[in-house]
Amino acid sequence: MSNIDVNVKVELVKSLLKKIHEGVRPEELSKEFKDLLSQVSPFEIVLIEQRLVSEGIQIGDILKLCDLHVKLFRDYLAGRVLDGVPEGHPLNLLMRENEVVLKWGEALGLYANAILRSSGEEFSKYYDEFLRVIEEVRGLRKHYMKLQMLIFPYLERRGIVAVPRVLWGREDQVIVKLRELRKLVENAVSDRKLVEKVAGKALEISNEISELVFRENKILFPAVKVLLTEGEWVAIKEMAEEIGYIVPIKDSWESNAKPLMPYEIVPELSEEQLRALPPEFRELALRRLEVDAYNIRRSEDIELSTGFLSKEEVEAVFKALPLEITYADSNDRIKFFSESKHTYLFTRAKTILGRRLLYCHSPRLEEVVKVVVDKLKSGESDFKEFWTKIGDRVVRVVVTSVKGSDGRYLGTLEVVEDLTEVLKKPEEVMKKIMTL
Repeated sequence: MSNIDVNVKVELVKSLLKKIHEGVRPEELSKEFKDLLSQVSPFEIVLIEQRLVSEGIQIGDILKLCDLHVKLFRDYLAGRVLDGVPEGHPLNLLMRENEVVLKWGEALGLYANAILRSSGEEFSKYYDEFLRVIEEVRGLRKHYMKLQMLIFPYLERRGIVAVPRVLWGREDQVIVKLRELRKLVENAVSDRKLVEKVAGKALEISNEISELVFRENKILFPAVKVLLTEGEWVAIKEMAEEIGYIVPIKDSWESNAKPLMPYEIVPELSEEQLRALPPEFRELALRRLEVDAYNIRRSEDIELSTGFLSKEEVEAVFKALPLEITYADSNDRIKFFSESKHTYLFTRAKTILGRRLLYCHSPRLEEVVKVVVDKLKSGESDFKEFWTKIGDRVVRVVVTSVKGSDGRYLGTLEVVEDLTEVLKKPEEVMKKIMTL
């Protein structure tokens, strides 16, 4: 706990700000004021910066403290530095993302304070910047998505459920509040009371973002470094690159280890791992710990690129879709069609299997079908959409190319969907919309 009076801390930050303004690099200041800075927590920095705004210091100058704030935050966690994490490793990139997220959150709080204390042209200027920052902050969802979809499953497999659920709940809270904030800002510019509400919510979000960054860097990341094997990180790397990062990847981390998915690992925690876990993580994570040893893959399953299904499940899944699907191979021969238990639009029977795709349509449509398929095969188009009526039903037909992982044309897929109710009662559909 710091023994320095808050007013002294404010003056300290002011002196740092002055030096930054004079061109001194944050790294040099961190060394020069190391002892004093060690008594100012990252959370206090945010509060102090907000106080500086209220004292009339230009927000553009205060934002120059962001790099020092990030450096201070890194030093504040020095007791848990993740030594040995190479550049480009998923964990290294997640920590670098947190530095960006921390800056976004800090800027959001600073501009929220600025619009509260300004008027006229100055208000307009700060409000425009405030809107820009809100759009930037929305990028943190990509960061949270990687934790939720890639990191958490490996913890849950080991029976560690509490930590992922708590963190996901807090992350979701930030996303929901950001969504609410974006709705508010549209009408706030001419309503001072609404401006106060907007600023208040932005400050809430700013503080919650800082807290989440702290929890991830201090608790989650040191824990997953202890728990996850190299093969697990290889799998995470592959999938994380598909989702994308909010920071540039300067050096790519490579490993010869076989990628390991959560369902492939033997879920166990050694005594050595338990001892190496951060105490906060250990205390929360190990309550009623039950490893998840469920075997998702069965001997009769067909292995697909995104999972495993038995023949019975494949047929049942297609039947459960509110769509009708017909597939023709690269020689334009019908190879498969689905039967939906929800809809019956086009008449099809097993006698069409092996039939030429063109002959599954009336002669007057042959030329249309041929042109569409030729364009799909040549790559001139990826899909073609048609709308038609079957009785009183309004139907959308999408004809799309099917390609292999190498881009090779495999066939043509026709998807038929009944959209009658959507078109007839759009207002009822709008009422059902739930933001997830």
